[in-house]
Amino acid sequence: MPKPMHRSTSFKEIHRITKGKRHVVHYRRGADSQPHCAICRTELHGISTSGGKSRRTNNRLFGGVLCANCTAEVVKLGSRVEQGDMKLTDIGIRQRSYVLQLVAH
Repeated sequence: MPKPMHRSTSFKEIHRITKGKRHVVHYRRGADSQPHCAICRTELHGISTSGGKSRRTNNRLFGGVLCANCTAEVVKLGSRVEQGDMKLTDIGIRQRSYVLQLVAH
């Protein structure tokens, strides 16, 4: 029976055969995946998966969460909502929470 820490899916099982022909199981952590945009699911560039949280993200609006294109779209929609040209119900469900954050800020 493996240790409780090895029962999670964050560890990969690697099956090995030793020189004495014994079958053993080694456990190795999987590599961290590259962060993705929360709206369009594209890969975020310029963000490292190593280091502390402040080293991994960039310091702009929605940095490390949204890509540049989606951030620009959310800012545009937020200004239209503030001006009264659009309603929140006219905005897509994925973008709505970020527009709400922008308007409340």
